[in-house]
Amino acid sequence: METVDAVDGYKFADESTSDVRVCFTRTGGRGEQPERFPCHSSVLSARSKYFADLLGQSDARSGGSNNNCIQVQCPRAEYDHYVKLLKFMYLSRESIEDAITSVKSALGVLRAAISLKSEFVAETCIGYLESASWDEKEEEEILQFAQTLAPEAAAPLLARLQAPSANAVKTVFISAVRFATSMETSAAPLFDDLKTAAQEQIDFMLHDGDDPAIVMMDEDVRSVLREGLTKLFSTLRTGLDLLASEFDKLPEQAEQRIVRSLVDIDWITTVLSKIELMNEFVSGWLEISDHVVSVVQDEKYSSGLWTVKTKLIEVTGKALDAVGYGSVILPSTSRTHLVKTWLPYIRTTKRFLDAKAKDEAFPQMDAGLCQNIESAIVSLILALPSGDQSDILLDWMQKADKFRYPDLTEAFEMWCYRSKTAIRRLNGATDKGCNPISL
Repeated sequence: METVDAVDGYKFADESTSDVRVCFTRTGGRGEQPERFPCHSSVLSARSKYFADLLGQSDARSGGSNNNCIQVQCPRAEYDHYVKLLKFMYLSRESIEDAITSVKSALGVLRAAISLKSEFVAETCIGYLESASWDEKEEEEILQFAQTLAPEAAAPLLARLQAPSANAVKTVFISAVRFATSMETSAAPLFDDLKTAAQEQIDFMLHDGDDPAIVMMDEDVRSVLREGLTKLFSTLRTGLDLLASEFDKLPEQAEQRIVRSLVDIDWITTVLSKIELMNEFVSGWLEISDHVVSVVQDEKYSSGLWTVKTKLIEVTGKALDAVGYGSVILPSTSRTHLVKTWLPYIRTTKRFLDAKAKDEAFPQMDAGLCQNIESAIVSLILALPSGDQSDILLDWMQKADKFRYPDLTEAFEMWCYRSKTAIRRLNGATDKGCNPISL
C-alpha cells in the first residue's frame, strides 16, 4: 500500500501544513500538561474510523474545545502507544513493521488502534505479532487480548495457539520416536544432542501431571515404539559384537558406543511404562541377557567397561522391578532365569564398585537404586517355586562372606516360614477317605 506521504505529501507533526491537533488526555493521571500533536484531518479520517466520524461532525474541528483540537482520553499507562499510533497513521505497512521494536510495543499500539478504530494499523500490528517470536508471558497476554477481538481479526493470532489435530500430533510423535531411536538417522555421536532433545520432547508429550498428555495411544503409536525398542536392542547387540575388535584399538570409543545404547534403552523403558508395554522390554531384555552378561564378563574386560557394567545394572533394575512387583507377568521358568542370570552379575559388580568407592575414576551405584533393586529381587524370589528359591538362597548363604549385596535375609526368613507351614499342611492333609495326600 502506498504511503500517506506519497499521496498527500503530509508528515506527522508538521506545523506548517497541519489543520487539526490531537490532544491525548491521560485518565487516572497526575495532572500532566497534555501535549498537542499537529495532524492532518485527511490522514486521520483515512486511517481511523473514530477520527473520521468525529471530523465528519459539524463541530469536529473544535471537539468541544477551541484551537481545532480533538481531545481523546486514553489510559495513562497507554499514552506512549497512542502517540505511536498517530505516527503510524502516516506510514506504510512496511514502515510500520520496521518501526515496531517489540511484541510489547505491537500489543500496545494494537490496543490503541482497536480503541480508535484504526483498522489499517491494527491489521499491520496483528501481522507483526503473528510472525514474531513470543515468550510464555507474552503468549498469555496475546491470548487474552485475542479473545476480545472479532473472530476474523483474531484468527491469525489464534492459529498459533490452537491445539493441533490429533492426527498431526500423532504424526509428529511417531517421527520423533523414529529419530529418538535412530531408526531413520545415524547413531553416530554427532546426532546425540538432537536425539536427546527428541527423547525429552517425547517425555513431555506423554507427561500426564499438571498438563495433560497430548498423544493419544493407538496401535500405530504402540507399533512404532515396539519397532524403536527392537532397533535399540539390535544396536546394542551390534555394539557388543564389535566390542572385541574395537576395544583393542579405541577402548573409550567402544565403551561409549555401548553406553549410548544402554542410555537409549533406559530412556525407552520410561516411555513403555507409561503405555503398558513394559512386557515388550522385559521379554526382549531376557532374550539377550545371556549374551550381554557373557560379553561384559569376558576376562578381556575384567579391569574395564565399568561405566557399561554399572549402566547394565540400572537397566536390569527396570526389568527386575517390573517382574518383581507384578506389572509384567512371566512364567516361573523365565522369572527364575532372570534372577539366576543377573543376581551373580549384580552382586559381583557391586562388590567391586564398593571397593573402589574412593576412586573417582569408577562410577558408583545410586543408593536409592540399590535399595529398589534389592527389594525387587526379594519380591521376585518369593514368587518363584520353592525349589528355585532353595537353590538361590543356598548359593547366597554359601557366598555371604564375600557378597553382602543384595541382602536376601527377608527372602530367607519367608522361605523358612513357608517351608515349615508347607510341612504342617502336608502332615495334616488327607483325602475324602481320610488317606494322607501329598501336596
